[in-house]
Amino acid sequence: MKKILINGDFLCRRLTGIERYAYEITRRLDEIISPGEAAIIIPNNAENVPVYKNLIVIRHKKNIKTKFWWIMVTLQFFLITNRRYIILEYGNVCLPFAPGVIFLHDIYCKIYKKDFTGFRDKLVCLYSNMQYILIAKKAKKIVTVSNFSRMQIAKNYNINPDKISVVYSSWNHFAEIKSDYSVFDGYPALKKPFYFSLGSLSKRKNMDWIIKYAAKHPDAYFAVSGAALPTTRDDSVGGELKNVLFLGYIDDSKVKALMEKCEAFILPSYYEGFGLPPLEALSCGARIIISSYASLPEIYGKTARYIDPFNTDVDIEALLNEPVDPPAFVLEKYSYDKSALQVYGIMKEAVRL
Repeated sequence: MKKILINGDFLCRRLTGIERYAYEITRRLDEIISPGEAAIIIPNNAENVPVYKNLIVIRHKKNIKTKFWWIMVTLQFFLITNRRYIILEYGNVCLPFAPGVIFLHDIYCKIYKKDFTGFRDKLVCLYSNMQYILIAKKAKKIVTVSNFSRMQIAKNYNINPDKISVVYSSWNHFAEIKSDYSVFDGYPALKKPFYFSLGSLSKRKNMDWIIKYAAKHPDAYFAVSGAALPTTRDDSVGGELKNVLFLGYIDDSKVKALMEKCEAFILPSYYEGFGLPPLEALSCGARIIISSYASLPEIYGKTARYIDPFNTDVDIEALLNEPVDPPAFVLEKYSYDKSALQVYGIMKEAVRL
């Protein structure tokens, strides 16, 4: 019988978003499977590789220089010459000559092509859309992270929704992180009441909403954390306003401290396949104000206060006085343990095809 081979290139990148999801699911799969039941292939230059007890670890002799070369050349050649494996790929990419179980988290580049304006942006958009088509046509199994994404994929690529599995993300990793309150020593302004937002400075994260709101409400103070992506950067976002502090990338321990102390966590994204940061914020006891668009109402239900991501005519203080449900139900619903069990079932089905 064939075995699942997990693409472990996520171990070569910072654990945010998809990489965090891949790390946590793989970690739990290693606890579920029998010894030698599946394998993970890791580039030679991966650092801080976990000690897996049941996964077969294949350390490839090649380094990963670019994700494209690793996927399309190195990994695909390995699979073509090792037919006993079926790939499990977390990162929205299909190997055309060796398709397998593919996670397609969302189809942002299909839905919001207009966000990609520069030459490099357009190349990224074109490549991503080609991958979406390949995944729709060739993947043995498609997995996504919300019913919202499931229905969008099905509608845009004429796929029966029943053929797409939904495996949610989770917040459990945050419980293992120790808060680092030194962030407040570095930024004395954060010792007064502030609102916090987390997300890369890409257009869909919609930090422009915070800029516009802050301009209208100079007495409200905002802290924004997140590294700028090389593509689809929102050029309207800058540090001109005195009541908006851009922190750049900060580690999870500082993020957790900010979530614990903020007046509310705000996510004004107009497109999210899942939208993890508000879930992390809820686990810290923070109140959340999030966009009413895309997957977010599905994920957060009545535990959140909602805003229109294209309208800043709202009073945050008044909004926070509106009643919401306690977060316990949502925090119990989303679990990496549950999600890993789902992925394990998908893996077993894939190797029987």
